[in-house]
Amino acid sequence: MADFRRVVVTGGAGFIGSNYVRYALDHHPEWEIVVLDKLTYAGNLANLSESMGRITFIRGDIADPDDVDRVVAGADAVLNFAAESHVDRSLADARPFVRTNVEGVMVLLEAVRRHGVGRFLQVSTDEVYGDLAGTDRRSVETDPFRPRSPYAATKAGAEHLVWAYGASFGLDVVATRGSNTYGPCQYPEKIIPLFTVNALRGLPLPLYGDGSAVRDYMHVEDHCSGIDAVLHRGAAGEAYNLGARLEISGLDVARRILDLLGAPGELIRFVADRPGHDYRYSVDPSKAEALGWTRAWTFEKGLAQTVRWYAENVARWDG
Repeated sequence: MADFRRVVVTGGAGFIGSNYVRYALDHHPEWEIVVLDKLTYAGNLANLSESMGRITFIRGDIADPDDVDRVVAGADAVLNFAAESHVDRSLADARPFVRTNVEGVMVLLEAVRRHGVGRFLQVSTDEVYGDLAGTDRRSVETDPFRPRSPYAATKAGAEHLVWAYGASFGLDVVATRGSNTYGPCQYPEKIIPLFTVNALRGLPLPLYGDGSAVRDYMHVEDHCSGIDAVLHRGAAGEAYNLGARLEISGLDVARRILDLLGAPGELIRFVADRPGHDYRYSVDPSKAEALGWTRAWTFEKGLAQTVRWYAENVARWDG
C-alpha cells in the first residue's frame, strides 16, 4: 500500500470531497490534509465543520495556477474532486464546466508534474460512457467514451488529459468513474436531495419524462472507500468503475422519499424531458472489487439515513 503523508484534496468543501475528508481523517489520522476549494454555490465550509481543526483549508480555484502551485508543492498525492457537476447547468451554460473540469485539470496536472507529486487521482463519472438504454449490459473501463451532455464531455476531456500526462510525462495517474452518488451534505439540485428538500417544504417533485430513467445509486461513504482503495492499490494509468449494482428509476426514488417522509404521492409532477436525456447508466465495478473494495450500504438504509439528515439539518440547505 502506498505511503502518503501530505495529501491535497481539491473540491474538499463540496459533497463527495467533504465526505472523503472525513473518511480520510478516520482511516488515515496521520495524514496532513490540505483542502483547496473555490466555495462556489455547491461548496460549503459547514460541510467541513467537524474537520476544520485537523486540516488546512485554502480558498482557491483549480484553474488558477498560483492557487494550485501553493497547495501542491510538497504533496505526496493530489485527489481532484473539484468540478462543475450538474447536467442541467451545463446545458444552460457550458463555459464554467470547460474552465473548471478541463482547464482546471490541466493546471493541476502541470503542478503535479512540476512538483513531482507521487500520485494524482481524478474523480470522474460513469456519464463519460453515455446512454445504455435498450441494453442490459454494464459499462466496463475499456468501453469508448460517448458523452451526451456538456458536463459529461468535459469530464471525458479531463480524463483524456490525465491519461495523456501519464503517457507523455510518466506521471502516476489513476481515475475513478463513480455512479450516481447520494448522502449527507449534497447541494439540493440532484434528484435525491432536491426531492427530499421539496417534499419537506411541500413542493412538487419534478420528474423528467415518465420517470423511467435508471441510475445506479451509490452511498457517498461507499464512493469514498472506493476512491481510497484506488488511491492506495490502483495500478498507475488505470481507471476503475465504482458502482453499487443498484439500478433504480427516478419514479421509484421519488416514491421512496415520499414514503419515508409520509408525504402525499400527489407531489410527484412529470415535467418536460431534459434535452438529450440519458435513460440508463450502469457500470461493472469488478475491477475495483478486485482491489478489495465492496459496497457496504443498501439503498434502503442509505436513503433513510440521507432523508433523515436533510430533515435534521434544515439550516444547512435552507439558506
